Amino acid sequence: MMPVRNRTDISEFLLLGLTDDPELQPLLFCLFLSMYVVTILGNLLIILAVLSDSHLHTPMYFFLYNLSLTDICLSTATIPKMLLDIQAKNQGISYVGCLSQLCFVLIFVVLENCLLVAMAFDRYVAICHPLMYKIIMNPRLCGLLILLSLSISIGDALLHTLMALQLSFCTDLEIPHFFCELAQVVKLACSDSFINTLLANFMASVLSGISLSVIIFSYIQIISSLLQMTTVGRKYKAFSTCGSHLLVVTLFYGTGLGVYISSAVIVSSRRTAVASVMYTVVPQMLNPFIYSLRNRDMKGALRKIISRITFL
Repeated sequence: MMPVRNRTDISEFLLLGLTDDPELQPLLFCLFLSMYVVTILGNLLIILAVLSDSHLHTPMYFFLYNLSLTDICLSTATIPKMLLDIQAKNQGISYVGCLSQLCFVLIFVVLENCLLVAMAFDRYVAICHPLMYKIIMNPRLCGLLILLSLSISIGDALLHTLMALQLSFCTDLEIPHFFCELAQVVKLACSDSFINTLLANFMASVLSGISLSVIIFSYIQIISSLLQMTTVGRKYKAFSTCGSHLLVVTLFYGTGLGVYISSAVIVSSRRTAVASVMYTVVPQMLNPFIYSLRNRDMKGALRKIISRITFL
C-alpha cells in the first residue's frame, strides 16, 4: 500500500506536460508561445475596439468585451506556466500554486460558459423583440448578468477548490497534464474522493445542461423569427449578428464535449491532456478572428485602431 502524505506536508506536484520527448519541447514552446501571443493581441484589439468606438457601446459588444477579457485570463492561467516549465526544464508546481491554478481555470471556464449564455439571450431579445430591445437590455440588466456570471463561476470554483483542500495525497504526485486540472488532481488522492468526483460531474452537468438549454431555446426562437421575416436584407443582417456567436458556441461546447468523450474512451491521460488544449487554448485564440472577420462594425473599428497604431 502506498504511503499517504497529509495535505499540509505536500511541497509540490509535477506537471508532466503534453509529451516527455525532449526533442519536441522546443517545438511545443514555439507553438504555444505563438498561440498565446496571438490570443493576447487578438483579444486586446477587440477590447480596444469596443472601448474606443462609440458605435460599439451596445449590450452585444459589452458582452464581447467581457468575453475577450475572460479569454485573456484563461489563457494566462495555463500557458505561461507551461512555457516557463519547458524553458526552465522544471515540471514542479507548489501545492498552493496547483490549487490556485485549478481555481482560476475553473473560474474562467465557467465564466466563459455563462457569458456565451448571456450573449445568446441578448441575440434572442434583439431579433425576437427588436422594439423592446433597448428597454429589456438596459445597462442595469447587462451589469447584473455579468455579476451573476461572476458569482456563479467564483462560487463553483471555490466549492471545488475547498473540497480539494480536504484530500490527502500519496507519494505519486505526477499530473499527466500541462496544468492542474480538477479531475487529474482528484485522481491522485489517496483519501476517499468519491464526493469530489460526484460533485464535479454534477456541477458540470447542471451548468452545461442549463447553459445549452438556454442557448438552444434562444436559437430556436431566433430561427423561427428569421423564417417569418419577408425582407432578405433584414434576414441577412439578423443572421450575421448571430453567426459569429453561433460559431464561438459551437467551438467552445464542441471542443469541451470532445474532451469529455476522449477522456471516457481514451485510457491515456496524456492524450486527454492534448485534447484539453482544444477547449483551454484554441477557442480563446480563434474568438477574436471569428468576431472581427464576420462583423462589419468590428472590422471598421479595428481598422481605425490599426491605422492609429501605424501612424504613431
